Amino acid sequence: MKQYLIKNVQVVNEGQIFTADVLIKNGRIEKINGNISSVNATEINGEGKYLLPGVIDDQVHFREPGLTHKATIYTESKAAVAGGVTSFMEMPNTIPNALTQELLEEKYQIAAQHSLANYSFFMGTGNANADEVLRTNEKRKTVCGIKIFMGSSTGSMLVDNPITLEKIFRESELLIATHCEDERIIRQNLEQIKSQKNELTTADHPLIRNEDACYSSSLLAIQIAKKYNTRLHILHISTEKELQLFGNMLPLKEKRITSEVCVHHLHFTADDYAVLGNRIKCNPAIKESKNKEALWKALLDDRLDIIATDHAPHTLDEKNVAYEKAPAGLPLVQHGLLLMLHHHKLGKISLEKIAEKMSHAVADCFQIKERGYIREGYFADLVLVDLHQKTSVSKQTILYKCGWSPLEGVEFPASITHNFVNGNLVYENERFDESIKGQRLIFDRD
Repeated sequence: MKQYLIKNVQVVNEGQIFTADVLIKNGRIEKINGNISSVNATEINGEGKYLLPGVIDDQVHFREPGLTHKATIYTESKAAVAGGVTSFMEMPNTIPNALTQELLEEKYQIAAQHSLANYSFFMGTGNANADEVLRTNEKRKTVCGIKIFMGSSTGSMLVDNPITLEKIFRESELLIATHCEDERIIRQNLEQIKSQKNELTTADHPLIRNEDACYSSSLLAIQIAKKYNTRLHILHISTEKELQLFGNMLPLKEKRITSEVCVHHLHFTADDYAVLGNRIKCNPAIKESKNKEALWKALLDDRLDIIATDHAPHTLDEKNVAYEKAPAGLPLVQHGLLLMLHHHKLGKISLEKIAEKMSHAVADCFQIKERGYIREGYFADLVLVDLHQKTSVSKQTILYKCGWSPLEGVEFPASITHNFVNGNLVYENERFDESIKGQRLIFDRD
């Protein structure tokens, strides 16, 4: 395996930025200090650049199997590594839904052959497969967690049976990740707004999927988790109201209930529907601006623990229809880190906080073994960024199979120049080395 020596780079790690040389050997970080020399290593000049731990995206939808006209594990993992992502955790609402151990393992087999990034897959839950879900306890070191949709979802994955919920929360030994929206409230809001209008538009989306729907469902999940001391992780928090449910008094590693915020809820507001329409239709909805500001505050004071993308591609033909028929979700995995670097340049977030929320905290939250930090002996999952080189988003530069982005026309004030996955230089200045694939994530759980 090739060795690399990154010289004179600004290392962003564990709340600090310092100048160092970093030696990569046998897929691991061999040394971190000044003036390393190695005759066998390929040198990379890191002067003026920043080295961050690779992004670990804990929520993506790569659509394979069954929806490969939108995306595949290969195409989206390629987009991910171009965006500084070295590991991802993918959701079970593919076709067929990953509701059995056999279907779950089939996704791992596809990734082993085709993913350029490291990978893990959530076990899916329905109202009728609780016993099958609990078989995942045997795989707690090789599966990232269990996903429960406590709101409408693809296929048969809406879980609204209280007996099923109680059983899984009571008996699961893995982290449970939830999509929290109250389906009853959503339906009531939809009927009420429909009675007042001839035709719904995307601007109605945050009114239908409003803060009460999110709060009610998140509260229920937390109440059940506290009842059984379940390890609960609530995905894509989108409202100011929900933030009262989370605290920052404990270190992340001691929390039993954690939370995630997504880049689109930190970047867009309901005002953007006027221009982007269905392109930013997603669940939970992007809401009015007061929520965005509250999310930023909670992220920076550690009530929100992780930043993710919830990358969810659809074709433009699928999106360019009437509001009610348009699917929810937007493609973001190639540009999530660049979005955060954009907000860093605006003074909104530090580089140290970006590394914490997109790498360190994800590794701690899911107990990922030997990743998420720039430490000697850890896997060399590393991303090199240049804060002086701009990146433009256009149809020519988008790598998603769906071929579009809600960020088209944006020029980011930074660029991702190199991405190492397990010590392999998979991405370098728009060139890819696809000869070595990513690895299955391992979790350090008793």
